[in-house]
Amino acid sequence: MKKISWKKRFKIWLFNFYPPYVGAGIRIKEIAPDFSYFRSEMNLRFYNRNYVGVHFGGSLYSMCDPFFMLILLERLGSDYIVWDKAGNMIFVKPGMGKVIAEFRISDSEIERIKEEIELKKKGDYLFTTEVKNEEGEVIAKLEKTVYIRKRGRLPVQNG
Repeated sequence: MKKISWKKRFKIWLFNFYPPYVGAGIRIKEIAPDFSYFRSEMNLRFYNRNYVGVHFGGSLYSMCDPFFMLILLERLGSDYIVWDKAGNMIFVKPGMGKVIAEFRISDSEIERIKEEIELKKKGDYLFTTEVKNEEGEVIAKLEKTVYIRKRGRLPVQNG
């Protein structure tokens, strides 16, 4: 397993000072050295509760928002353009206490995406994860659609 460079370590450290994360009480707790995995956590606080006293849905979404895109940006490299295209969160049960979300894209999935993009030049990819409480119960389910294409001009399509 390779070590994380000081530049990447600094970026990770900065994540925890990103104003929306500070404001919601979100913390990035773990990142794999190869950027294939992220784990974020959020404790229930007075400033991230909704009207009925449970985790605010916007904060739950925020703790999940960028990670599939970040994994893909780091793992695919500069030959690819990666953009979040769509997101959907389904709230399963009220979030109380600490909630945890994990984001992982395997080496085999990265290779499959590279092969597909080599053939198709671009594509939309769906990734899913769950937000869980400390007991492992699902609080919310997230779906993220990420657009990926090779850098350079795309062929012009007539019609």
